[in-house]
Amino acid sequence: MSTNLFSIANILSFLRLGLVPVLVWLSASGAGVLFLWVLGISLISDALDGYLARKLNQTSEFGAKLDSWGDALTYAVMILALYFLWPDIFSDQSVFLLMATLSFLVPLFVAVVKFGNYPSYHTVGAKIAALLIAPAYYLLIIFDADILFRLVILFYLIVAVEEIFITYLLRHPKTNISSAWMLIKEQRNHSKSN
Repeated sequence: MSTNLFSIANILSFLRLGLVPVLVWLSASGAGVLFLWVLGISLISDALDGYLARKLNQTSEFGAKLDSWGDALTYAVMILALYFLWPDIFSDQSVFLLMATLSFLVPLFVAVVKFGNYPSYHTVGAKIAALLIAPAYYLLIIFDADILFRLVILFYLIVAVEEIFITYLLRHPKTNISSAWMLIKEQRNHSKSN
């Protein structure tokens, strides 16, 4: 576990955070095409940071939190861009956008109430959803194809329920939990060894 603040993975997360105001400005300026290109860079950096952190043995609690903040702010900007740049899509998808927002806010609220901090579980389900949201978003905007987008949002709801369950199971905050099932197995093994 690395404690290097400026590891390659953390630099990619800092890049993603730095792109957030750029994305806000592009969406407010009406620069839809440029927004999609910059968002693509941001999403690619998201895919790379976790992979490189594990591959280079640079994982850390700080890096997990940094990645989670980058994800949350990027997804928020994606919704904001729909509002500014593609208002018809925003209106058509408003129920699913509300579900997406709640799938972030409710687990966050539960973790903050229990532990007083931001959860960074990075479950397998959350990673799959994060990989699927990019193509779903681009298909929605470019081809007005919303089926994958809606399915991904529904999957995010399942991920949110799992994260709430993980928070319920934990006695203290923890990052990088692959799934509720693995946490239960880990807790059983720990209680058997004690």
